[in-house]
Amino acid sequence: MATSKFKTVAEYFAQQPEDTQKTLLALKKIILKTAPNAEELINYDIPAYALVKGGKRDKQIMIAGYKKFAGFYVGTGILQNFAKELSEYVVGKASVQFPNNQPLPEKLIIEIIQFKKKQIS
Repeated sequence: MATSKFKTVAEYFAQQPEDTQKTLLALKKIILKTAPNAEELINYDIPAYALVKGGKRDKQIMIAGYKKFAGFYVGTGILQNFAKELSEYVVGKASVQFPNNQPLPEKLIIEIIQFKKKQIS
């Protein structure tokens, strides 16, 4: 089993460029505002937030830092419900890229998290 490069989310954030850190910290704040009981952990060597105690990958929201954007990973079967609202972003099957040089769409992110919470409950 591979060992994680990072032991904590704070350690992960500290290794990111300043602009990326700001975006990741803003995403973390939105996630914890929407899911205050989320369990913060490192999964797949990136920050993850389990929406239910002990929740595995399908019950987590993950975020990752890159040079020009932060990745927001919510799992499959969710983002297609927000296709119109996400049209200005790079969207994959289970992820969204939020550019570091733009404000986050907080209201939309909250709606996505709430949708995922309903899906897993």
